[in-house]
Amino acid sequence: MHERLSFYVKRDSVIHRLNPLTKLTLVLALILIAFTSPWYWTPHLLVLIAIIPLSFIGKVAPEFFKTAFRLILPAAGFLFLMQAFFQPVGETVIFKFYFLDVTQESMLFAFRNAMRVIVMVSAFTFLLLTTHPSELMSDLTRRGLPGQFAYVIISTLQILPQMQAKAQTIISAQRSRGLDTESTFIKRMGSLTPLIGPLVFGSLAEVEERAIAIEARGFTSKKVKTSLYEIPDHKSDQIIRWVLILLVIVSIALNLWPS
Repeated sequence: MHERLSFYVKRDSVIHRLNPLTKLTLVLALILIAFTSPWYWTPHLLVLIAIIPLSFIGKVAPEFFKTAFRLILPAAGFLFLMQAFFQPVGETVIFKFYFLDVTQESMLFAFRNAMRVIVMVSAFTFLLLTTHPSELMSDLTRRGLPGQFAYVIISTLQILPQMQAKAQTIISAQRSRGLDTESTFIKRMGSLTPLIGPLVFGSLAEVEERAIAIEARGFTSKKVKTSLYEIPDHKSDQIIRWVLILLVIVSIALNLWPS
């Protein structure tokens, strides 16, 4: 069975043609602005006027929204509920749920943090959909980043698609043995419990294989490394990166500026 080891979707778009470092800078800038901006509605605006339009410009909107509904929104929704019910903030009680007091302040606090998480995960999803991992790694190592650090970054970005592919393989194997994975929700949750062991131990087994692969490919070698493909870095990419860095500095400055 072919396993998809990345979320990358090949398209002919302006976003795909950007330098990988430019897209990584964009992602980090969106996250930093979402977390440092003093304005409450900043994360919401970033999603509406930046991330969603960029997914259409990059021609990956269907894949982006599919991932959003499957992964991003459930994670953000869970965070919102946990913080809204259990965060002791404010005194304006909206309603009571048994022994829990849900306040207006805790709702606003939870909603803002949920939107920050949506910005963070959406931004990285956008990066994964429009940037091939090998291109990003090649560009980072070409700029002087040690191969070990570049590999850690790429491996982190590939965790989700790899875990997803491995889980699908295990589910198919369990289903072929008669495991019920398509009935009621409660039964499905019970049947998916046996997946945890193979998924975790399978991932741990890959760690040793990757360590051997790193050593075999000379990641620790001190010699200058070369690349088969030269990744272009246009003047426009450099300008975009500097503008993004400036926006982050402004956001941090506004946050630190005494009110």
